Amino acid sequence: MNNKLSFLDIVALGFMLFAFFLGAGNIIFPPLAGQLAGTNLMPAMGGFLVTAAGLPLITVVAVAIAGGTWDHLTRDLPKRVAILMAALIFIIIGPAFAAPRAGLVAYEIGLRPFLATPDAMTLALFSIVFFAVAMVLAWSQGSLLDTIGKVLTPLMFVGLLVLSVMVVINPQSPIIHPQGDYVDQAFVTGLLEGYLTMDTFGALMFGILLVQALNSKGVSETKDVARYLILAGFIAAFGLCLVYMSLFYLGATSNGIAAGLTNGGAILAHYVQALFGVKGQWVLSGIVVIACLTTAVGLISACSDFFSKHTKLSYKAFVVINGSVCALVANVGLSQLIALSIPVLFALYPVAIALVALTFLRSRLANPARVYRTVLVVAFLFAILDALNVAGVDVSSFDFVPMFSLGLGWLLPTLAIIISMVVLDGGNKAQIEQYS
Repeated sequence: MNNKLSFLDIVALGFMLFAFFLGAGNIIFPPLAGQLAGTNLMPAMGGFLVTAAGLPLITVVAVAIAGGTWDHLTRDLPKRVAILMAALIFIIIGPAFAAPRAGLVAYEIGLRPFLATPDAMTLALFSIVFFAVAMVLAWSQGSLLDTIGKVLTPLMFVGLLVLSVMVVINPQSPIIHPQGDYVDQAFVTGLLEGYLTMDTFGALMFGILLVQALNSKGVSETKDVARYLILAGFIAAFGLCLVYMSLFYLGATSNGIAAGLTNGGAILAHYVQALFGVKGQWVLSGIVVIACLTTAVGLISACSDFFSKHTKLSYKAFVVINGSVCALVANVGLSQLIALSIPVLFALYPVAIALVALTFLRSRLANPARVYRTVLVVAFLFAILDALNVAGVDVSSFDFVPMFSLGLGWLLPTLAIIISMVVLDGGNKAQIEQYS
């Protein structure tokens, strides 16, 4: 039996994906980027939208086209390599970085401004409570669509809508000149800043999670699953673009009240206080906590589902394990987590992008396995160089690589190998079909 979703269920599915994406990084990075971009707001925002909204949407579509699971997406890779890649991605955007970051941002913006003497103990207690709630919400996979898509997300969306409207109506200062890398490289800098949201990795996870949510609703036909995934992806991407544009504009018009701040969360807090006063701080607190909580629920659920399928432990056991590790790692501190995550993202993001690109080209290939393995190896090797460079390791001997100084040394070599492999392998497929 294959059920059909109603219009409201499709919207709820899109809101569910939007809620999973809209978390810590999505809230704290755009305001700072907007402030630094200044009058170069548009190219910086354009670059950011490419990697923070466009790539996640394309990834959701790729997951749908491939068949809806990671196994379908990586069918042409060695099984162990596919599992290792998935494990690394799930660890990075799960208990190692993204999920703890969600808890930290919820604490920094949602609670800390109201504490007279915040200390390590208050952070520890908040982390325990925050991730305990996240574990409860992630406990039952089948109820995710109803719990998140129809209850928590509308509350968050209304709060963000009010904030966005007020920012446009009452900007707090004029937009000034750009700063730092945004002076001459606004688009590329915004592009790389979008990496930090980790949403392309998230799309690989959440696309799979949405398949399970659809299955729980009785949707089993592959073509219907793909169609609903694509619709949900467009809804989520549209919502993300609206949020990012308003937060970029907020940052660009914040210099009069928040100049010199190095944290997007602090910029956002100052802006909200200027617009709404102390009551506005409470509204912001609610928005941030809900956004970060829904992201943490999605991360814990998806990570637990993956590891339960590849080990002997149950899904619920991994919910407890992942939630507990997140609560522990969250006590490391926000700045340390962000600093540690950047080189890792530079190393793995290009591989994920190459994998998604190949998904759309697979039907043209005579030997997909050979093409996939060659392209991903090239993408990974050049991405490692970019990661070492951003980590401060001296790799200046590779400055001859195009765009290496911009942090995009992987791009042209990977694009070149994709084109050459597709042309050669596509020609082989045409010959095979001609004589078959």
